[in-house]
Amino acid sequence: MPHDRRLYATFDKAASTYQVARPGYPAELYSDLLTITGLTPPAHLLEVGCGPGKATLPLARMGFRITAVEFGEALAAEARHRLAEFPDVSVITSSFESWEPPADARFDLLYAATAWKWLDPEVKYAKAATLLPKGGHLAVWNADHAFPADADPFFFEIQKVYEEIGEGHDETWPPPLPEDEPNLIVPEFEKSGLFSVTGTRLYVWGLRYTADEYLALLDTFSGHIAMEPAKRRHLYQEIRRLLAARPDGRLTRHWSVALTVGRRR
Repeated sequence: MPHDRRLYATFDKAASTYQVARPGYPAELYSDLLTITGLTPPAHLLEVGCGPGKATLPLARMGFRITAVEFGEALAAEARHRLAEFPDVSVITSSFESWEPPADARFDLLYAATAWKWLDPEVKYAKAATLLPKGGHLAVWNADHAFPADADPFFFEIQKVYEEIGEGHDETWPPPLPEDEPNLIVPEFEKSGLFSVTGTRLYVWGLRYTADEYLALLDTFSGHIAMEPAKRRHLYQEIRRLLAARPDGRLTRHWSVALTVGRRR
């Protein structure tokens, strides 16, 4: 089922803070991506849902030519500002589904970082295939909250508050270990009939956050942006209260990124 487009649109409200509040993707991801695909600069890449340029900048710095398509006007403007020094990078304001590329447009790689899940499943794979030559690559990855064996107990405490305000976890709680999480993109690739999976990788790491840093991060998540103000105020007060009771006032949030790379059949 496609994700709610209204939630997708909320990210534009976080355009000015997203780049700083969200972590970058691991350097190993880009190294693995280029190893799996065999791509080298100045190959032409198409990024879908570039946001403010979180995954665009590392590849632009390597010398790739990039066309980036971004649904949010404010996010696209932020990306243009951050990528202004790269003349071979262009940012187009449009949804991927409605974007009309030049008739002769072809790309060596189409990639989406924490954006692919928001797109129409009836359109995205077919359109991606039309923009790639035979043997061209599609790469998808998402940044998710990970719960390894040493996950911070803070998240089990604050989950009670989410449940109290009617914003509890929709799936199994607690979530499985990162290595046990199913990669839902792999069957999507295969089901499309257009792409064969050529590589997958999993990256897990932890970051420390103060209360202010963590709340700034939450303000970039669609569910928190769209949350009723009274609920959000109560939740944030409880987060501050729990962290104030800790000696250093910090929490550790673990991240996981699952990279999936496919080749056009």
